[in-house]
Amino acid sequence: MSSPQRADRTPPAPDCAVTSLRERKKAKTRRTIQEEALRLFAQQGYDATTIEQIADAAEVSPSTFFRYFPTKEDVVIQDDYDPLLMAAIKAQPADLPPLTAIRAAFRSAFALIAQDEADQVLTRMKLSISVPALRARTVENLLATIDMLAGAVAERSGKDPRSPAVRTLVGAVMGIMLPALFTWVEQDGRISLPDLLDEALGYLEAGLPI
Repeated sequence: MSSPQRADRTPPAPDCAVTSLRERKKAKTRRTIQEEALRLFAQQGYDATTIEQIADAAEVSPSTFFRYFPTKEDVVIQDDYDPLLMAAIKAQPADLPPLTAIRAAFRSAFALIAQDEADQVLTRMKLSISVPALRARTVENLLATIDMLAGAVAERSGKDPRSPAVRTLVGAVMGIMLPALFTWVEQDGRISLPDLLDEALGYLEAGLPI
């Protein structure tokens, strides 16, 4: 039985510095795995690259790879940009119309992405378009983004995320995003993706004048 002094002792608070260091190490490992995977894909092709080769290049075990990426497709598809965009939408002034808030959120979210990250996004986007095994996963990812965006729009407008008005708006936004992304890939990143998206959203905001 514990002594009264032992029983009354409050457990020590978590060490925030240790937690922060752990999270930084996890983020670094995740980034290294993805970078090595993309390097190998560029050198020997997506289909010819194995998970074991990626893990070896990243100096981790295959089991560690699977802790960060459940499948080889995920190392291309997964990123942290949807949560970044959702946070940017929520941060917009409450009096902005949903579409205006989305456009402003895209501008602010992309401002946080460094050029080397943008280059990696371009590489992943090229793979997503060109590799058949990745296309279905890309569609799944887009559907998940639609659901997240619908939730953010519904929260701002006080509407049901399944309502026709919300789904139509979100569908229109995704519809103009895809040609912008394809143009970006076709131009090999020579045109700024944030500029392409902002221009496309501007057309939508203006009622799609032609």
